[in-house]
Amino acid sequence: MKAGSAKSIRCAIYTRVSTDQRLEQDFNSLDAQYDASQAYIRSQAHAGWTLLRAKYDDGGFSGGNTDRPALQRLLEDIQAGKIDVVVVYKVDRLTRSLADFAKLVELFDKHNASFVSVTQQFNTTSSMGRLTLNVLLSFAQFEREVTSERIRDKISASKRKGLWVGGMVPLGYDSKNRKITVNEAEAERTRTIFRSYLKLGSLNLLMAELRKRGIVSKIRKLRTGDMVGGIPFTRGPLSHLLRNRFYIGEVSFKGEVLPGEQPAILDRDVFEAVQIKLSEQATNHTATRMQSQALLTGRLFDDRGNRMSPSHARKGNAKYRYYLSSTLLNGAADSAGSVRRVPATEIEALVIRSVREHLKPAKPIDDRNLVETHVARVEVQPRELIIQLAQHERANRKTSAESCLRIAWHKTPATRRREILLPEGASQHNARPIRAETRATLVASIARGRRWLDELATDATATAERIAKREGCTARKVNMTISLAFLAPDLIKAAIDGRLPHGMGVVRLADLPAEWSKQHQMLGLSAL
Repeated sequence: MKAGSAKSIRCAIYTRVSTDQRLEQDFNSLDAQYDASQAYIRSQAHAGWTLLRAKYDDGGFSGGNTDRPALQRLLEDIQAGKIDVVVVYKVDRLTRSLADFAKLVELFDKHNASFVSVTQQFNTTSSMGRLTLNVLLSFAQFEREVTSERIRDKISASKRKGLWVGGMVPLGYDSKNRKITVNEAEAERTRTIFRSYLKLGSLNLLMAELRKRGIVSKIRKLRTGDMVGGIPFTRGPLSHLLRNRFYIGEVSFKGEVLPGEQPAILDRDVFEAVQIKLSEQATNHTATRMQSQALLTGRLFDDRGNRMSPSHARKGNAKYRYYLSSTLLNGAADSAGSVRRVPATEIEALVIRSVREHLKPAKPIDDRNLVETHVARVEVQPRELIIQLAQHERANRKTSAESCLRIAWHKTPATRRREILLPEGASQHNARPIRAETRATLVASIARGRRWLDELATDATATAERIAKREGCTARKVNMTISLAFLAPDLIKAAIDGRLPHGMGVVRLADLPAEWSKQHQMLGLSAL
């Protein structure tokens, strides 16, 4: 950028302040930075510098990262070629991180943009400017880290004195003016949760009980006015709540248990009894898992990354094992993958057979050791299983494809779709079967027609008129009903099985030709 150049140099001013305090004032820190930068640009008017009308102000954003809305808009405009020079009041207004600054300068150079600091009188177009910037940013980063350490030390000292230092307030308490107060309504809900767990002794049963009673997580109001929380408890948050010593007036900090300033809302005996039961449950769960028949425990996932946990059901003396997505146990079924539940025996057999055929182990090895030694992860997709081999196996393979097995598979449907009799060329996909009421009427009419036909054949005095008089109907209806006895066997079987298409009832099937082939032809149905 030479002085006197006819080319217009498009300049953008970026301003930032770490807190949003006093931003409502008529003239704040952002305005001061902007005015100083604007004056500097005017002083360079002889070099063709012109100020763009767009403003890039980040009020209340830390310089420790680049996750700032105005900065992101600035970078997008630089990448679009709309900006030639970025002007800031001081270097640390752009960033306090040396690593982030290096990335920003690289992006500026890539898109032919320069960076100018008003109060430090240098830019990135020269090597000396780059050196000076790196030195200044090193001190800025040092200052930021020292400030962070000071804040952490202050928080540590406050917690050791039992003082509330902010954060998420547990269910049962409220925070106002940095003081903790008891929320009586929520406190009673908390006591109910602890008492229910002691009674039920299971997190899964407790989650179901809380959903049944409408007990949900704490509702919190954000500074934006939005409300969060108020959702059913899942396993993780519920376990954390039951372990939280905050409820008996204590605070856990870096492995220490310290007295807190908040009043206890839970009896200590109840809390300790819950801790004992939780520990027993965790121990029993670990022991059961070690003895479980489920070979893929901890290694099986659905296609959304959710772990699939072993479970079972009993019907009579039979035990049916399966794996189901852990989201179902946590009451978050919407987060489950496309395959939520799989038969355990089928999946385990397929994985073991595929791994054995792929590795061809030289020495005999049982199924459990094979899985524990060679299988790292199995992902269940709708049409395949993706088996990731263990790390030592991947190291011995030349390509990543050899360390990842893709096995064709599809879940057997729980119920078999009925194959409906349809006209030639019609698709089963959108076909609707005969309605249950229509099917019941048709089957009953076929049985009645056969009975009346047998009566006419065996009783010389029987006539359609006499049967009609006895049954309270017309002779025509008797004859139409008897004609159903002459339906083709496959049509009768389809009627009994409910495989006739929608609309095929007594009226449609009565009085058809006696020849079975003509019956199919008139109905437009193909024989199965």
